[in-house]
Amino acid sequence: MHILVLCTGNSCRSILAEVLFNELGRGRVTAYSAGSNPAGEVNPGAIAKLQLEGHSTSGLESKSWDRFAGSNAPVIDIVITVCDSAAGESCPIWNGAPVTVHWGIPDPADASAEDMDAAFDLAYSQLRRRIEQVLELPLESLDIRYRKDSLQRIHDAATAAERATR
Repeated sequence: MHILVLCTGNSCRSILAEVLFNELGRGRVTAYSAGSNPAGEVNPGAIAKLQLEGHSTSGLESKSWDRFAGSNAPVIDIVITVCDSAAGESCPIWNGAPVTVHWGIPDPADASAEDMDAAFDLAYSQLRRRIEQVLELPLESLDIRYRKDSLQRIHDAATAAERATR
């Protein structure tokens, strides 16, 4: 399974998700991240959070989603947008017929300097919770409609649980 996580800048949330999918998936999935208007560098807060949690940050880069469009691009099975602006943009045509879902996660880069660490903690934990649940699914054997519904239900349930604890 190939998963593409999209965000406008590809510097925070999509990077966190790429690393989490690849490391927690242990070879079962291959995840990529990209942006419609890439920042050009990974946010230092994202790097710091990943390193704090024991993840490798080697080779991470902020890149355009154009890299994943066209005949030479990898076949994509799932596209997850993690920011509202990327969800509303016209995306390129991906190789394959990917299931597309939106997981709105607050952008930690928007936090004030004193709230930055907490914002990265929140984004990381929200993404990790969802990704762990996705990886419990038999993704390879789910039909496309059920795969999409399952991915959306995971996000919706996690969002409801997060609201209930506030």
